[in-house]
Amino acid sequence: MSISMSSASVPICVTMLGNLAHFLDKAQAFVDTRKCEPTALTQYRLAPDMLPFARQVLIACDAAKNGIARLSGETAPKFDDTETTIAELKERIAKTIAYLQSVPAEKLNGTEARDITFPVGREATRTLSGEAYLKHWMLPNLFFHVTTAYAILRHNGVDLGKADYLLGAAA
Repeated sequence: MSISMSSASVPICVTMLGNLAHFLDKAQAFVDTRKCEPTALTQYRLAPDMLPFARQVLIACDAAKNGIARLSGETAPKFDDTETTIAELKERIAKTIAYLQSVPAEKLNGTEARDITFPVGREATRTLSGEAYLKHWMLPNLFFHVTTAYAILRHNGVDLGKADYLLGAAA
């Protein structure tokens, strides 16, 4: 028996975003314990040409919400991208998860062969089948930004390990 598009997408996105929220809890504990400026974490980037931590969180949320919207044929909610604090980033994750959980499974199931056209960069688009989009674009993009956020916090001394990445608060 094959798995459904809804079971292969929403639960994975919710889990990864929940784990990202868990990273933020640990980041807040780090800031509180060390009495350091939170922007030292939220504005940190691993390389000069990479986006900072806060943008990694926003893009992870967008990867999930826009991906699910494209697959379901719905319009994704618009967020202002003004979140800069740890609390605001956690709120963004919560809003994204709430949206993901509001999309009915029947709007996702059966979309394996639907053509999904999506932006690639500022001026180009690409078209993939729904299944290819989910497996080879949407989920890898989500994982990339969650992993980068993890790496930024870990690099700065936040107490994170593999269990935090895989299990989040359930660890």
